[in-house]
Amino acid sequence: MIEGPGFLITVLSFLLVIGPLVFLHELGHYLAGRACGVKADVFSIGMGQEVVGWTDRRGTRWKIAWLPLGGYVKFAGDMNPANQPSPEWLRLPPEERAKTFQAKPLWQRFIIVAAGPIANFIVAIAIIAGFLIAYGEPRTPPVAAAISAGSPAAAAGLRAGDRIVSVAGRSVTTFDDIVMIVQIRPEEPLAIGFVRDGRPMNAVVTPAAMIERDRFGNEFRKGVLGVASGPRIIAPLKPHEVLGAAVRQTGTILRTMVDTIGQIITGRRSVKELGGPLKIAQISGQQATLGLAKLIMLIAMISINLGFINLLPIPMLDGGHLIFYVLEGIRRRPLPPQAQEWAFRSGLALLLGFMLFVTVNDLGSFGLWRRLAGLIG
Repeated sequence: MIEGPGFLITVLSFLLVIGPLVFLHELGHYLAGRACGVKADVFSIGMGQEVVGWTDRRGTRWKIAWLPLGGYVKFAGDMNPANQPSPEWLRLPPEERAKTFQAKPLWQRFIIVAAGPIANFIVAIAIIAGFLIAYGEPRTPPVAAAISAGSPAAAAGLRAGDRIVSVAGRSVTTFDDIVMIVQIRPEEPLAIGFVRDGRPMNAVVTPAAMIERDRFGNEFRKGVLGVASGPRIIAPLKPHEVLGAAVRQTGTILRTMVDTIGQIITGRRSVKELGGPLKIAQISGQQATLGLAKLIMLIAMISINLGFINLLPIPMLDGGHLIFYVLEGIRRRPLPPQAQEWAFRSGLALLLGFMLFVTVNDLGSFGLWRRLAGLIG
């Protein structure tokens, strides 16, 4: 185990990770709004009081706020959380009202809101594409080169030479695909499809749980089958293959995140694994000490996470707004203002409660509660 990064490196790494992602997320909203003819009043990186800022020739106030935990774009006409027209909006001259968010048709408002999460996915795809160009794509065949004695795979009857074609109902084309599916499912029975001597066969394998510790002492519970791969193959990609491969890898990572959240919701994975800003800061500092490439890949992972979280159908998040727009399209009119206001208040309470919970989790992972208990005892 090596010593973790100091406080300064941790803070700087966190800002280097979160700052650009927040900026690019909000830039997605801003550019989509600008393309639709909506005036932006404020573009803020960070929350709270302005530290530094300037106003451009379009009248947009660009500012950096003191608390680097988010950001926002305030469009003209976007006057309350539920995006309901206010008396001030109704009193605007027609030419100014035409440039406001509320004046735009439903499909344009939908695009403007969706553009933020989409920007996060584009960032991740671009980063992964860069890594694929630089290092190539893992293409180790999903063939069992060896089966560990006494392992779950051996108990299920798998043999060396078997070609695995599916795990948990999902097709696999490389050995890395198997690892991605299995490692987040310790002690969970999995249907395995494989081919032996040209004959398709099936088995149910329950991965063993293994505790893995990284060089910083962080512990991860992962599933293992006891199947060894052959020599690792990294294939260079042709230029026209890069984008598709980057999109596939981004989709695989996103699906793994969705699976993990589902496991937490259903109780198959501990809620203690949920982390917040403090945990992200810690991991950012640790990855920074391992080199720039590790930190950049972390940015891609967090960008996917940020895009996914913002698409959740929770009021106050982009996904909540999109759900309201879908309902508006179906009903041919917006939901009643009282219903939207109630939903956004509930969403705010949910988000605040979640932030409090993950902060308590983060402090617990740092050992704070254990040390306090020791002092009290």
